[in-house]
Amino acid sequence: MEKKILGYVDGRLKEGERVEMEKHLLACAACQLRVNEFRAVSVLLDELPMIEPSAAFDARVHARVAAEPEKQSWWTWFAPSPRVAFAASMLLLATIWIGSRTGTENPLSASDIDKINENMSVLENYDVISDFAPLSELPPPVQADEAGDTNQNQQM
Repeated sequence: MEKKILGYVDGRLKEGERVEMEKHLLACAACQLRVNEFRAVSVLLDELPMIEPSAAFDARVHARVAAEPEKQSWWTWFAPSPRVAFAASMLLLATIWIGSRTGTENPLSASDIDKINENMSVLENYDVISDFAPLSELPPPVQADEAGDTNQNQQM
């Protein structure tokens, strides 16, 4: 109800809210005190003389608003600045240097290349090795008891 006290004092509450507030005020001494305090402040403020702005007030406000700098668009971030240009040039130089440095050296020795060529048939069949679908067609594994029987049959 405390949030509605100021609206009640100012007369801004709807009829239903006002009636509800009046019922609450009959039962709540703390809210009655608060309402009386707000009414006292309102009476004091009403006693103060109204201050009229000068005739030039409106013109001064418009002049100050016009003097405010305009908001810059996001395109201004692309404006060249020395720091951005320097950073971009250093990044470009580092990229060129790293790219040229790694392209001239061959990290593989002749023996490494020979080993790769020897194992090329395995590497070419990598798709067969990595695809385990054919393994799903295998028969189920033999149980331990059956394995013992099989070993005895083979020995005879």
